[in-house]
Amino acid sequence: MQQNQNNITNNFDQWFVVNDNVMGGVSESNISISDNNTLIFKGRVSLDNNGGFASIRYNSVNLKANKDQKIKITLIGDSKEYQLRIKPNRSLYYTYSKSFKTTKSKQTIVIPLNEFVAQFRGRRLNKVNFNYDQIDEFGILIGNKRNEEFKLEIINIELIN
Repeated sequence: MQQNQNNITNNFDQWFVVNDNVMGGVSESNISISDNNTLIFKGRVSLDNNGGFASIRYNSVNLKANKDQKIKITLIGDSKEYQLRIKPNRSLYYTYSKSFKTTKSKQTIVIPLNEFVAQFRGRRLNKVNFNYDQIDEFGILIGNKRNEEFKLEIINIELIN
């Protein structure tokens, strides 16, 4: 695995789970590190109790960025749709999000930062797309409005030019 400042996966042990139980839901997920040093995010999304999402987050330390850069994520998915979520400041009540579809084989997804749109609880906000000079938080969320099991194997995430 590459060891550079722009590599978000240098510290897999600093990712943490945030599920819909923060709002009364009952979805379940966990993260683990595989023998191949990849991050496994898996669980079950439940719509019970007005739930419907599972997510993981990583608080970066003021990762320098610009709107012309891209996030490159290499992963093995499960044919489901996920959201990559970023925040320029952890104290913002909303995130900048971009959905991506996975396959069941290894794939690399590249998303320009300026394609991330401001959202709050699944609703798009009337704000400009991401145009900040830093990223303080990364996240991956699954919330497809259905009861489902999921598994995502994250091999690498990095900020590229």
